[in-house]
Amino acid sequence: MIEYVIISSLIVSLLALLGILFVGFNRNLLDSILFILIAFAAGAMLGNAFFHLMPEVIEEGLEPLTAGVLLMVGFSLFFLIEKGIHWHHCHNPGEHKGHKHRFGVLNLIGDGAHNFLDGILIGVSYIISVPAGIATTITVMSHEIPQEIGDFGVLVYAGFSKGKALMFNFLSALLAVVGAVLGWFLFKDAGFVDMLIPVVAGSFVYIATTDLIPELHKEGRLGKALLAFTFFILGLVVLYFASVLITGGH
Repeated sequence: MIEYVIISSLIVSLLALLGILFVGFNRNLLDSILFILIAFAAGAMLGNAFFHLMPEVIEEGLEPLTAGVLLMVGFSLFFLIEKGIHWHHCHNPGEHKGHKHRFGVLNLIGDGAHNFLDGILIGVSYIISVPAGIATTITVMSHEIPQEIGDFGVLVYAGFSKGKALMFNFLSALLAVVGAVLGWFLFKDAGFVDMLIPVVAGSFVYIATTDLIPELHKEGRLGKALLAFTFFILGLVVLYFASVLITGGH
């Protein structure tokens, strides 16, 4: 099982190299692409939480009120983590012109912490079951693609050469592997793994509703708002069918 954990977290880490594909894109086109990807990621995260993880809680026979409390524990835990280590990513780096390089370094630190936590979620999910691990990996990937593209742009803006921006962003992304392996070994023999399922679900609900969806609300144009809603629904639909396929409909 550990090989699944390592391979999945490595795939997630390799997404950090995607930034190089968008070097030649102008700012408006890149923002439009990121906007669509963020909308899809929000739907995918909520889809994983409510179409895969929480149904698995029901199958495990966890008492509904306990499951609800644990979901909110996961939600609150990520709220606390975010406030403690400030891993919100700036979507308008132009506001930091006086401290560009320092901001780039801070972004790397925050991104590394974020990737480490994503890795832990992957490791814990594989302990629950292989289908849960696969669904969580898909969900994390949907979130990481727009994030890593954006982070690459932030580092280039902060004064890093494109080569160094790509290298440091990838090194930061490798912390997902560290987190995944650590999460696996910390919890694989725990007798309360079924209680971790709603906690993981709560973390995805938090990221989707407080980090991603607010970004979509910044767009005031009706056409783009409808486009965002369409890709949000698409994220839900993809995770619904992914959950059905990898669990055999159970």
